[in-house]
Amino acid sequence: MQFERSSAVAAKLVYLASTGSTNTDLVRWASGADSGDWPDFTTVVAGEQTEGKGRSGRKWVSPAGSSLSVSVLLTPQGLPLTSFGWFPLLAGLAMSETVAGLIDHGAAVGASESQKVSVKWPNDVLVGERKISGILSELLPNLRGVVLGSGLNLTQTQDELPIEAATSLAIAGATETEVDVVLARYLTNLKHWYLRLVEAGGDADAAGLRFAVVAACGSIGRQVRVILPGERELRGLATNIDAAGRLIVDVAGVPTEVAAGDIVHLRHN
Repeated sequence: MQFERSSAVAAKLVYLASTGSTNTDLVRWASGADSGDWPDFTTVVAGEQTEGKGRSGRKWVSPAGSSLSVSVLLTPQGLPLTSFGWFPLLAGLAMSETVAGLIDHGAAVGASESQKVSVKWPNDVLVGERKISGILSELLPNLRGVVLGSGLNLTQTQDELPIEAATSLAIAGATETEVDVVLARYLTNLKHWYLRLVEAGGDADAAGLRFAVVAACGSIGRQVRVILPGERELRGLATNIDAAGRLIVDVAGVPTEVAAGDIVHLRHN
């Protein structure tokens, strides 16, 4: 398969007709003895992914040709490790911009609730209340960078999706679902925000990244249930995202920082 558009954006692009997980592959390659062969912004894309990984150990499996399964290596020079926490949010923002551009009406002023593209913190991309994309980030064992794995539903019908609360570009009325076109747009958006963060020395405010993430985040202003590690949970109103990328949830009047957890949007009041 040819990826002329995407190859022009990626530092190096590897296509795998079928693999277990693009994240597993890229983490292994970028951490091995030949890690120098895998430059910053290396991209691995699969035609079929059989053992893809989601958050909390969930599987992310993509039938052949129906989804985009891609992993991107980020190995910035000189950024503090603390700024790496912005990479998953950056990827969610880039994917939401990609989806909104492809379905055309997603970012339009006055778009109906079912048409709006938003990010459920930290990086699930929704069209209305239906999930179209998920992202999993993995820190390299040598701490020199992060691998961002993204899955995007392209052409599935509703019957082909694993859950009712999911959608695809085709269902959402996308103007384009060809994998190279979609991937090139995502990589372009991802690189734009990545370079801005690097140029700002990892300062998300100086890069304009935090403002953009907050604007795209549909969790803010919603009542949410947060499922924390260890099966603990809290409920409250999501109010903001702080300088470290954490979601701020007002729990009975007490601002609470959430660094990791699964977010459930509760019904609008």
